[in-house]
Amino acid sequence: MKTAFLFLMLPELLAAPVALAQTTSAGPPATPQRPVTDVYFGKKVVDNYRWLEDVNSPEVKTCFQAQADYTKRTLDQLPGRDSLIKTFEAYDKLLTVRYGQVKKRGSRYFYRKTLPSETVGKLYVREGKTGPEKLLFDPTAYDKTKTYSMTAYTPSPDGQQVALGLQEGGAELSTVRVLNVATRAFRPESISAVFGGDISWLPDGSGFLYTPNNSTDPKDPKGNLDTKARLHRLGTAVATDRELWSRAKNPDMGMRPDQYPIMAFTNDQTLVYGVLASVDRRADVWLTTPADLAKPIIAWKHLVTPTDSVYDFAKLGSNIYLHSVKGAPKGRILVTDAARPSPANATVLLPEGTGNITRLLATKDYVFVVLSDGINEKVRQYDPRTQQWANVPMPGTGTAGLEPYNATTSNEIFTYVSTWSRPETVYDYTPESRKMVVSPFDMQARYPGTDDLVVEELEVPGHDGVLVPLSLIYKKGLRKDGNAVCFMTGYAAYGISATPYFSRRNLALLNQGVILAETHPRGGSEKGQAWYRAGYQTTKPNTWKDFISCGEYLVKNKYTSPQHLIGEGTSAGGILIGRAITERPDLFAAAISNVSCSNALRMENSPNGPVNTPEFGTVKDSVQCMGLYEMDAFQHVKPGTKYPAVLCVGGMNDPRVIVWQPGKFAAALQAASTSGKPVLLQVNYDNGHFTEDKKVTFRNFANMYAFALWQAGHPNFQPKSVAAK
Repeated sequence: MKTAFLFLMLPELLAAPVALAQTTSAGPPATPQRPVTDVYFGKKVVDNYRWLEDVNSPEVKTCFQAQADYTKRTLDQLPGRDSLIKTFEAYDKLLTVRYGQVKKRGSRYFYRKTLPSETVGKLYVREGKTGPEKLLFDPTAYDKTKTYSMTAYTPSPDGQQVALGLQEGGAELSTVRVLNVATRAFRPESISAVFGGDISWLPDGSGFLYTPNNSTDPKDPKGNLDTKARLHRLGTAVATDRELWSRAKNPDMGMRPDQYPIMAFTNDQTLVYGVLASVDRRADVWLTTPADLAKPIIAWKHLVTPTDSVYDFAKLGSNIYLHSVKGAPKGRILVTDAARPSPANATVLLPEGTGNITRLLATKDYVFVVLSDGINEKVRQYDPRTQQWANVPMPGTGTAGLEPYNATTSNEIFTYVSTWSRPETVYDYTPESRKMVVSPFDMQARYPGTDDLVVEELEVPGHDGVLVPLSLIYKKGLRKDGNAVCFMTGYAAYGISATPYFSRRNLALLNQGVILAETHPRGGSEKGQAWYRAGYQTTKPNTWKDFISCGEYLVKNKYTSPQHLIGEGTSAGGILIGRAITERPDLFAAAISNVSCSNALRMENSPNGPVNTPEFGTVKDSVQCMGLYEMDAFQHVKPGTKYPAVLCVGGMNDPRVIVWQPGKFAAALQAASTSGKPVLLQVNYDNGHFTEDKKVTFRNFANMYAFALWQAGHPNFQPKSVAAK
């Protein structure tokens, strides 16, 4: 189902962090306080930095630039920062080629390929899986005056054309261009402001379905509201593209302004489905026929409503398979007639079991289900022709990756297992024979230190006695004396689980003796739907309290200590880290608040805020509003508090979390903290929520890590020329 929304050995004793040179001793630029008082259902709330929300104001631009300049000067002085960048680059070079997004159309295999010397991937094609490759598109050569990368790409069903999403400066709102495979020439049309560049081709390749934003500006407050699904026919002017589905065109369908009407074809291309997409995992899906696309008014019929609690679906033959959590918190698979779909009367194909269903997908002849014990996943396949289930012989335990080469015409799957400590091997899986062979697209490299890594999977008591999963990765020989630096991270939102993955950036920390702690707080789905709902809206405090409990466990058991504990949260994980340090500032030496939702009460006033109300709540509801206040880190900053060192990161091109969210949090902490520890705001002008560009990414993460390791006392990151604090 397609949806869119705006996701060295350490010495025994560690040195204490020391002050930087005179250039930063005066502290960051002061941000003026201009109080604004709001009243939410009788509760008065003061906002001292409301004026920072006007990001187009020259004064605000100057303020953010001054913060960015100060932060750059500070971070540029940190020893170890540039060494981290060099380590990232060295590890990157060990993988001689990286393949991704492999797709088959006809006899052609399309794929993204990135060499160590390249900052972004290029698009290639082969005739046959092992045939000679041909470069189709190089985004760095598209316009030498700008910095482009390729987001999504989608080949036409016959493999003759490719729709490309082109991203400039890390912005996820892409421009869609269509490339002729034979000539490598672009067609004249250009469609702007398509999130990720995502489209769905018509079966005959004559055009495609897409849903653009209303603006190319990620800061436009109306950019995400009342969007419209459209049909583009190749060779016609974009301005004449027909509006197929929208709140204005279909006023009787109960569409909300914040929902994205996304249209696409089912795998077998016999039906068109429409998803009213938001962050609500419960799908709202409608069906129609391809013939109806030509009619002035489309005859839609409901497949599932949010009250059906269906997370995903797949069509195969005459049936539709549903991943439902209604009455089954760990999930079950239902099957219903595609001609007369009825979730209420569907047959139970796979009942709820001990494993949590994390994914449902289909190929030409098979249905696949991924089940998880919270950390490790297994895969089962179902053959409707024999009505038999079978286990897929996955090559190891960890996170199971499954990507069909072409779900319409083939059963072959690109598959792998990802773990915390080992890079994955990529296989080609044939369900008919249940055989796996190493894929021609396998990506192998041997990285230093992986043989010395230890993985511990623990469950630690939460604040209310509930056991919280905690994954630890560290080098052999760890001394549990409280002296090791620990980098503890968490997300816990939207029901997204923290499943095992191998990261070369993490390896750079591990090889310097840092412990990595991946927390699994309530708000993810490690233990199913109930775990997710226990960290959602008004139950969200469990998320940061679980995170705090994990930190307390690590300190109590002497893995680390408050002087050496780093906390990190990204995006929606900004709620987790922001409230953790405002509730327990004494527990952390340093914190990274990365492109973070830090001012939840005002999130609805940002471009991507309304679409997130199903997850976090709305200020228009008295109960949900108080829940938003409770999860608002900015509003819980208290003057006169000894806060840890904090690095807040925001992206000027970020369409998901607007830059003033981390910006206001940084300003409040700078004014309130009495610890003497630095609070910095890093503003990325060449980045959005993230970017593919390796050069930008390496610098960004090296800045974050070096800051945190400096403040957590790691000896390789301490300035040597000045006295200790």
